[in-house]
Amino acid sequence: MSAAHLSGWRELLLQNAPLEHQLPLRGALRRSDIRTLTVSDRGTTGLGGPTRADVAQGENHDFVSFVRNIGEPRDTELGGGTYGFGKGIFYLVSKAGAVLLHTRCATQDGLETRLIGCALWKSYIGQGATEEKRYTGRHWWGDPSSGIVEPLIGEVADQAAQRLGLRPFLADETGTTVVVIDPMLDDLDPGQAAEYVADTIAWQLWPKMLETQGRPEPMRFSVRCDGAEVPIPDPETTRPLDLFVAAYRELTGGESRTLQCRSPKKVLGQLGLAKRVGLSVEASMASLTAGVEGLVHHVCLMRPAELVVTYYKGPKPPSELLSYAGVFRADTGMDEVYARAEPPTHDSWNPHSLQLPESTFVRTTFRRIGEALDGLLELGGSARGGSTAISLGAASGRFASLVTGSEGLGGASDFTSRSGAAGGGQPTGGQGGGGAGGSEGGKGRSARRSRIEYIGDPYLDDRGGRTVVVQDFRLPDDGEYEVHVDAAVLAGPGTRETEAPLGAAVPELLGWEHPDGRAIEEPVLRVTGGDGSTWRVMVTPAADTVTELNVTARSVASSR
Repeated sequence: MSAAHLSGWRELLLQNAPLEHQLPLRGALRRSDIRTLTVSDRGTTGLGGPTRADVAQGENHDFVSFVRNIGEPRDTELGGGTYGFGKGIFYLVSKAGAVLLHTRCATQDGLETRLIGCALWKSYIGQGATEEKRYTGRHWWGDPSSGIVEPLIGEVADQAAQRLGLRPFLADETGTTVVVIDPMLDDLDPGQAAEYVADTIAWQLWPKMLETQGRPEPMRFSVRCDGAEVPIPDPETTRPLDLFVAAYRELTGGESRTLQCRSPKKVLGQLGLAKRVGLSVEASMASLTAGVEGLVHHVCLMRPAELVVTYYKGPKPPSELLSYAGVFRADTGMDEVYARAEPPTHDSWNPHSLQLPESTFVRTTFRRIGEALDGLLELGGSARGGSTAISLGAASGRFASLVTGSEGLGGASDFTSRSGAAGGGQPTGGQGGGGAGGSEGGKGRSARRSRIEYIGDPYLDDRGGRTVVVQDFRLPDDGEYEVHVDAAVLAGPGTRETEAPLGAAVPELLGWEHPDGRAIEEPVLRVTGGDGSTWRVMVTPAADTVTELNVTARSVASSR
């Protein structure tokens, strides 16, 4: 903040301000090096409508929703604010818990400028007019003449904004500016923080930066630090974002594939995919925050508003020189379903937060994406014979304690899956599927072992907040089967831990997943084979161990 504007901030905001222990605003504004973080938009509607929460007139309640109310859901189709909590980030980033709102909106009397200060801090007990009172910790700065603090309006607001050094609105300009007082930058200096913001804009908002047939003029972004422009990466020319742009162009250019749920029948959305050969790119702080670590093997998930929800991690390519990217955009008719699957942070789709059939739609989305990726990389289809160890290194940071230490992510865990000997005979260790087993008579039933066809490698997933190892498989032979999984800890090469140490965690079967996404919580899966369906087994691993999965199937037929 320039020295010319310091006195204006102190005179306007410190008058009648709470004591320091009630709200840390006084200390923040008395320093000589006051900093602000300003987020502004132009060409938007501004915060219009009534300025009081008890006024019900009109359909526009943007000002009340943003300034007065907390936790109010959206009232605009395909708009933001699903939960109404996102604005809280401005207060959380401020060390003083205080922000200033400067907006220009359209009213019945023409364009109107509004200026108000807001603070959100801890509740406290303070001295009232005659006795002590409990205060909520919410504070406003503005015009208190009506008995409630209202924003400064019109010319008065323009004059106050000028004293504070805020960027003025042009004659016919509308929009909003949010000024965060004394922002938390963690261990970054202001220049580094500005670079991180610029990089994050590219990673989280790149779809808005593209020219498309339905959006000939893209949204424009800029970042400045102390008046100096900080460049924002161009997603069309910056690796690896350009690969996501290529997938997006396929999606919008008529070459996408439509993902559908067959039971119940529903169009889920469109998927575009792109792959290329090339070296991985060094990860940045913004890409790591987005969940992309160098080698790109992710699908960008978004709803129709085209804001990035998350970068969903797909299977690793067979070569470190191969990268692929995808973009999945939900169908307009499914927007509410995916919105309800998101937490307030809007960074994932969790089917477990939904009821049927909506949970099936979200599960099927991930299954259809996985099937498309298998086709892209030619991963699916063939059975694996013999005993095979499958490494699951390079998992995301949230699973860092569970993955192999060879990737430098910490921990000492690995996950392996052993398929059966497809050609018959006794499998290694006596656990694999495949081959012809002996007869188990005496109960009027005969049984034999059948092949298990593994689809891809086992992989880590998150189910209801639990980290699980998932193995996809098929039963290629016709008939009815009982499918078992044997999960054990490997104590060394070829050595299974038959009895865990006292108090030690052991791998446990979480359940099975039907091809249509339904969860089956049974120790033994009863299934009909030969129809090409892909099933899943989910096991909760023991942390910091090597977990071995053996899936076996026993064909059960009535004896004659």
